[in-house]
Amino acid sequence: MKKQTFYVTTPIYYPNDIPHLGHAYTTIAADVIARWNKILEKEVFFLTGTDDHGKKISKAAEKAGKTPKDFTDSLIPEFKKAWTSLNIEYDRFIRTTDKDHEKIVQEIILKCHKNGDIYKGTYEGLYCTDCEGYYTEKDASDKNCPIHKRPLEKLKEETYFFKLSKYEKFLLDLYIKNPEFISPKNRKQEIINRVKEGLKDFSISRTSFNWGVPFPLDKKHFTYVWFDALINYYSATQNKKEKFWPADVHIIGKDILWFHSVYWPAMLKSAGIEIPKKVFAHGWWTVHNQKMGKSAGNAVKIDSMIKCAGVDSARYFLLRECSFGDDGDFSEAMLIERHNNELANKLGNLVSRVSTLAEKYTIEFTKSKNFDSKETIKKVTTHFENLELDKALNEIFAFIDKTNEYAQSKKPWETQDKKVIYELSNAIKDSAILLSPFIPETSDKIAKTFNFEISLKTLTSPLKVSKIKKSEILFKKIEQSSETKKEKHIDSKQKLNKSEKIEGVMTLNQIKYDDFAKLDLRVGTIKKAENIEGADKLLKLEVEIGSEKRTILAGIKKYYEKSDLIDKQIIVIVNLEPRKMKGLESQGMLLAAGNKEDDTCVLISPERKVDSGLKIS
Repeated sequence: MKKQTFYVTTPIYYPNDIPHLGHAYTTIAADVIARWNKILEKEVFFLTGTDDHGKKISKAAEKAGKTPKDFTDSLIPEFKKAWTSLNIEYDRFIRTTDKDHEKIVQEIILKCHKNGDIYKGTYEGLYCTDCEGYYTEKDASDKNCPIHKRPLEKLKEETYFFKLSKYEKFLLDLYIKNPEFISPKNRKQEIINRVKEGLKDFSISRTSFNWGVPFPLDKKHFTYVWFDALINYYSATQNKKEKFWPADVHIIGKDILWFHSVYWPAMLKSAGIEIPKKVFAHGWWTVHNQKMGKSAGNAVKIDSMIKCAGVDSARYFLLRECSFGDDGDFSEAMLIERHNNELANKLGNLVSRVSTLAEKYTIEFTKSKNFDSKETIKKVTTHFENLELDKALNEIFAFIDKTNEYAQSKKPWETQDKKVIYELSNAIKDSAILLSPFIPETSDKIAKTFNFEISLKTLTSPLKVSKIKKSEILFKKIEQSSETKKEKHIDSKQKLNKSEKIEGVMTLNQIKYDDFAKLDLRVGTIKKAENIEGADKLLKLEVEIGSEKRTILAGIKKYYEKSDLIDKQIIVIVNLEPRKMKGLESQGMLLAAGNKEDDTCVLISPERKVDSGLKIS
């Protein structure tokens, strides 16, 4: 039987400096997705690499006193070293200077030209070298790059254009027929709105510098870096890898979504090549709520992150700390806290205790109703399909919490109950396999301790009884310095200060602690979500709180789809006076976190499903 294929890519990074946390985040995410699909027994192709061409590289090389090729050659080992240190298992590291890639770029240019989509002209506009892109007066009214916040350069040069304007209807149809193409869905509407405003043909060649793929239609021209770079995803599949195209998912940062969701599919359509299935644009990492980057001087180095907590903890933190798709804020204090409290305390201690007992007492196979992981596996699989990597981790750790709770209730270290020890060992096996895409080194250690292999077959089968030895310490506790404790306090304070009031929702900075202590907080489950006539912001929610149901009006319409709210568990303030809004009575208020700068609102939810009506104390 032919294996199902899966193809995942990262963007190709500019090798103008050593890689940092921002590069690592995208690459780790792609690696996790690739590893998961390998567990599902798919044939996986995972591509990463570097974009060696363009004006940015040319200028950086000139500053370093090197040729562009020598300059990039000196930095490529830094990227490969970083990916090795982070346990990244890519299948190809492509460079835009690779001869097979350059050949495909030229072939696609000729195909687009043959289709009548390339013509010669003159371009004049505002250019950002860091973005390698032009901006209109509308995009940059102050003539500063909206991303890099630096003055734009006015350029005028002879160029060849690609007829992007021709593909407006094709793109809008693509977004409708393939709703997952632009993901997550909260990024889709912005792209649609911009496309509807009208598309301008874009420049695809340069004469002002000569570091790029020679333009096959004119010897004086070199290919514009974005037209060259995007084609890497396709060119990598043309050497006995054709079976992997089209790509299943391109993992990128949100700042380059326009190029990937507009330029790229239009280019492919022109060349008669199938369109990728999905482009997923994740958020940015900030440091103390400031955008991270070389120019800001706050880029987090990969080796310092690993030195602080280890490879697996770094991988785990980046995909656990924020919702995959949203922005995240990095702090060493939070990295240490998650390492100590979740990996060391919850997972590490569980493995240590159970392996010690399993070594001492010969365990026996037993069917268990207490730790049937089928539901957890099903939910984790769904989260992976939706690229909800943080939710997958939440689900796995809910299962680990349940395992720890069962151990505490049964106390096998006192009862010497072999059945319970087996159940706990089997639960650890399932947890380790599910965690293996995220923390592969630790999962391998657990697999060796309990004598199982990391595979789909093992995940869906009971643990085979064999000799088990006490585990080594998986995660050593990290002592927080006074600086990291101070950092944690600052982070918490900043997040509180950024909260904003949203109608029908309580954010944390609206009330004093003494008043907060008087509130009766209960877990509620949303059963219905309806629009309210004449209300742009409000939704009418029917919330189940224990045995009663309440109507709550909340100003979350712009932040949530109604369908996404059904069966969502939330925290409800139940001892407030009812209030009238839009002629309706609201019988409570929801608890949420809001960010004024990014205009976001996230409803506070229990980490795992609990009984509706549960009192929060």
